[in-house]
Amino acid sequence: MTNNDVAIRLQDVTKVYRIYARPEDRFIQMATLGRVRRFREYPALRGVSFEVFRGETVGIIGRNGSGKSTLLQLIAGGLHPTSGTIENKGKLYSLQLGTGFNPEFTGRENAYLGAAILGMLRSDAAARMDSILEFAGIGDFIDQPVKTYSSGMYARLAFAVAAHLPTEILLVDEVMAVGDLAFSQKCMRFIHEFKSRGTLLLCAHDLASVMALCSRVIWVDGGRIRMIGETKAVCDEYRRTIELEGDSTAELKFGGRRGERPPEILPAPDHRSEMLRSSSLANEIKVFDFDDDAPWIGARLGSIVSAGLKDATGSPVVSLSGGENVVFEIKAQAHVDLASPLLGFNVRDRHGQVVFGDNTYLTYRNNGLVMRAGETIIAKFAFQMPYLRTGDYGVTVALVTGSQTEHTKQHHIEDAIFIHVVSSHVAKGLVGIPMQSITMEVVNQDGHELST
Repeated sequence: MTNNDVAIRLQDVTKVYRIYARPEDRFIQMATLGRVRRFREYPALRGVSFEVFRGETVGIIGRNGSGKSTLLQLIAGGLHPTSGTIENKGKLYSLQLGTGFNPEFTGRENAYLGAAILGMLRSDAAARMDSILEFAGIGDFIDQPVKTYSSGMYARLAFAVAAHLPTEILLVDEVMAVGDLAFSQKCMRFIHEFKSRGTLLLCAHDLASVMALCSRVIWVDGGRIRMIGETKAVCDEYRRTIELEGDSTAELKFGGRRGERPPEILPAPDHRSEMLRSSSLANEIKVFDFDDDAPWIGARLGSIVSAGLKDATGSPVVSLSGGENVVFEIKAQAHVDLASPLLGFNVRDRHGQVVFGDNTYLTYRNNGLVMRAGETIIAKFAFQMPYLRTGDYGVTVALVTGSQTEHTKQHHIEDAIFIHVVSSHVAKGLVGIPMQSITMEVVNQDGHELST
């Protein structure tokens, strides 16, 4: 990549806030021209450097207070760094709740203001105003001061303006979490469209959105960059760290190695391709072996020994089709006595979304089961395999002790098994449902059946 390919560049950026214990301390600080120090310094960001290239979609993740929003405000120009440099190459628009609009101006006035900042003529903005109003859907509130808006109305107007301006770089900070489902879907459609023509920097707590949209991720922790890299690797490491720090019931350990996903197996071209495009495709699914050295988290007072799909005869399944009856088997061993052991699994797509899964809690919640040291427990989940969309999936398996909501992780293995779906008829949704029957009837006006 060359300098011309860079849309955003930060070099050793630090932002330090002055914190005053009392309002009068600020006045004393000013009156003495700084000779009397009445503040303490809080470094919100420390030595941050990275580049975002044109056409990239990059996610920013981190816990509350880590510096994510400060980082976006600095890039947007709403804040100035204490030290370091920030370069933006392109027309930039920021979607951040509480910033970007003048609260005293009406929604309409703010739309014109945003257009002017990006160099658009007022006549051009006026020509798009009806479309902006339709997208926002806030009715007469468009002529009310923005300070009277709810967070959902603010987000609607911000997205509507962004969708109609000549923006080249878009910053989005948690705005998608606000508003109703219909508007959220409209915003996601706009973001997917914008990705095809612009540079997107997305700050969000929702890792599923980050994994679905972003090619790279920046993890901010304590005002510093903790990790930058490929989306799944960074999100997996972030999730594991949060789980480790959030589990106070035991001193968790972690280990294993994160291997590469199996290479994609492309189906051979079919001479009947024209016919297949207009018909159902067989849901061909390949299953890879259990990886006993995959990344794991847990206290390891017990361990998962094996896991995998089996057929009705108990034989391992290496390939199958959606709709088949299968058994997912997990085998675990106790190293010490374990009360209330639970075994479970979930299947995630390449975006990290859980497609399906289950555990033993509901069936065995009242049986008082105890695994003695050295004993082995085998859980079997018999079900009909859903129809999966084409692509790669990872299967997480876990042994915990306790309940479904309050438990101690003993051995939680990420991507213990990989699944590759070669072909599928499922075009929308996460999965397709195996149907017992599908029928249609043609009836006349009297309700009598004519044909089926």
